[in-house]
Amino acid sequence: MADRRNEAARFEPAEGLTIGEACLQASSFLAGCGVSEPRENAERLLMHALGLDRAALLRDWREPMPAGRLAEWAAMVGRKAAGEPVQYITGEQWFYGLPLAVSPAVLIPRPETELLVEAVLETADRLWPDAGGGARLRAADIGTGSGAIAVALAVQRPHWRLCATDLSPDALAVAKANAERHGVSDRIAFIRGDLLEPFAAGGGDGDDRALDIVVSNPPYIPSSDLPGLQREVRDYEPHLALDGGIDGLDPYRRMAAQLRTLPSAPRIAAFEVGLGQARGVADLLDAAGLWPDIRIVRDYAGIERHVIASAP
Repeated sequence: MADRRNEAARFEPAEGLTIGEACLQASSFLAGCGVSEPRENAERLLMHALGLDRAALLRDWREPMPAGRLAEWAAMVGRKAAGEPVQYITGEQWFYGLPLAVSPAVLIPRPETELLVEAVLETADRLWPDAGGGARLRAADIGTGSGAIAVALAVQRPHWRLCATDLSPDALAVAKANAERHGVSDRIAFIRGDLLEPFAAGGGDGDDRALDIVVSNPPYIPSSDLPGLQREVRDYEPHLALDGGIDGLDPYRRMAAQLRTLPSAPRIAAFEVGLGQARGVADLLDAAGLWPDIRIVRDYAGIERHVIASAP
């Protein structure tokens, strides 16, 4: 990896190229450094450097590459060649139709997590049908990271009030900024805490701790699998948000126990899980005896990715 990083540092974009030629040069360089999807990464970085969307990039493809942007462009391509996720370089990732700020303090929101948001919304509409999406519910996003889930739910359901918890103060700062960006910060309480501990017995009065919905995308990578992750994840994303213990199920075991200490059971408990973990998490929730309906939702690749427990 050190050799790749040195090679990346020597990236020097040629002068006098068109924007399209600059993109192709960077794409070739990234491919040579072992970066997957080099053309897509080059385009995303170029759009960020020039302040263009994809349509404008295509429109200006044959225009000269601005000389004043070459140094910034070279630095970004070098960082990508070293393995840094493009989202950290640009500082942004889209989630559920919303642009969100991201930093190395938080995991990069994934498309499959949008399906978790969708499942929570659909289940809530089914359990509270008379409200027509206007039920005044209280939901908690446990291990919020960038705030992606909490912000998306708040935007989609203006009547909901949410709590977003995380152990990392840096992550909470990112989440707060995203809530402010999308005008929902007045309906999301950000709490530093370990999983559901802020809501467990002794954590405040009953009204403050009562929840209708609990949703979480916790760390679920088995500790021994961390060294084998792709370098963009292994070397750059926060291990606090990745490491789920020996088998990846530690956070689920703890939350299943914590859920039993709440003043009343939330009618929805929804979790994202890792490969091969859905049945184990479903069993944990079933053993709690709080939700008669437990279903598993597959992601875009057909992997059992989410476990949704609900009580009619």
